[in-house]
Amino acid sequence: MAFSAHAADSALQNVGQSQKPADQVAQCIAKTWADKSQQQVTSQYELANGLAMAVYAPGQQPPNGAAAVVRPANAANAKTWVGFRGGDASSAGDINACL
Repeated sequence: MAFSAHAADSALQNVGQSQKPADQVAQCIAKTWADKSQQQVTSQYELANGLAMAVYAPGQQPPNGAAAVVRPANAANAKTWVGFRGGDASSAGDINACL
């Protein structure tokens, strides 16, 4: 039986999967949030080569702030899995627009 690393994190809400590379999805989320809020958005690599990233919601800071979490997908039909931790559910719509 296989368990995904992100499924084990109970604080993460599943948002969806994408065929786009993780860095492209993360950049889209960061730009969307920055444009909407007119605030700085922090992105942080979690794996080398842009394979996994955390994009912190406007006004949030690493390591514990609300963030979109972009990681390699465990599914054959997707490149990237995206979750959201510690924030308000309206942010999921912004994330979905980037998938």
